[in-house]
Amino acid sequence: MIFAQGLQNPEGPVSLPDGTWLLVEGGAERGCVTHLGADGKTRRTIRKTGRPNGLAVDADGTIWVAESSVPALLKVTMDGACETVAAECEGEPFLFPNDLCFGPDGRLYLTDSGALVHEFAPDNRIRPDYKSLHFDGRVYRIDPSSGSVKFVDRGIQFTNGIAFGPDRRLYVNETIGGNIYRYAPNDEGTPATRECFGNVVRPDAPPGWVGPDGMAFDADGLLYVAVFNQGDVTVLGRDGNVVKRITTGDTMPTNLAFAVTGEPRIHVTGYEHGRMEIFPVEVGGLRLFDGTVGEPVAK
Repeated sequence: MIFAQGLQNPEGPVSLPDGTWLLVEGGAERGCVTHLGADGKTRRTIRKTGRPNGLAVDADGTIWVAESSVPALLKVTMDGACETVAAECEGEPFLFPNDLCFGPDGRLYLTDSGALVHEFAPDNRIRPDYKSLHFDGRVYRIDPSSGSVKFVDRGIQFTNGIAFGPDRRLYVNETIGGNIYRYAPNDEGTPATRECFGNVVRPDAPPGWVGPDGMAFDADGLLYVAVFNQGDVTVLGRDGNVVKRITTGDTMPTNLAFAVTGEPRIHVTGYEHGRMEIFPVEVGGLRLFDGTVGEPVAK
C-alpha cells in the first residue's frame, strides 16, 4: 500500500503521537524536513536544511537532524526554528552525518558514513567508482544538552542505519559489505566493542551499490533492515540469521519505521519512486528511547 508519494529522496521516517509523520527529503530541490498528515496526503515543509538524511524526535518534540550538505547535527522545532548543535568530534569535522537515535543513557547516537557527500554522490548520484574512495565511517555519542561529541567507533565502510535493541545494545550497519554490527556496553555504559551480528545482502544481489540503510526493531526483537538496491526489507532474528525478506515496490528502500500507535505495520521510504509504502507485519515496533534516561517511551 502506498501511503505517500511525490517525495524527493525520502528517508528518516518518524511516527508522531497524533498519527502524523516526519521525514526528510534529501533531493537538491527540496532538501528539507517534511511533516506528513495522518492520511499521507497533506504535507508541509518544516525547514529547509540542505541535504538532511536522518531524524530522531525527543520527549519535548524537538527534531534532531543529521545534515550532510554542511555536515552537522541540527536541532529543529516544529515551527521551523533551527540551530547547529555539533559539527565535529574531538577536533575532526563531521563528514557525512547519516542516521541517529537516542539511547537508554539519554545520549544521542549518530552515524557518519565517512566520506563527504559531494565526493561520494556528486549531483546526488552515487559515483560508479565509489570503491576508490576512503571511507572512515564513524559512530558518535552526543550529549544533547551540551553538544559534546565522543567517538564510539570508526573505520567502518560507510556507516548507515542505527538502532538500540531489546538487549539495550547498540546496532549499527555498514552498507559496503552488508554487515550489521553490535556493541556491548562497557562499565561506563558507553558502547565500545564491535562484533558482527549478521549480514543482509543476498548472494544473488544486483551488482553495484547494494547494502543496508535504515533499520528498526519490532517488539519481539526482530531487526528490520531496508536494503538499498536490493528491493527488500530483510528481517534478522535474535541470533542474527535471516528470518524473511519483505519485497518492496521500490527497488531502493532507504529507511523504515513502525507506527507509533503500536499497530503491526512498517512504513518504508524509497528513492526509486519517491514514496512511502506500508507493509503489514506480525507485531508492532520496539518502544523507542526519547532522550530521557531510563525506560523507552510508551509507544
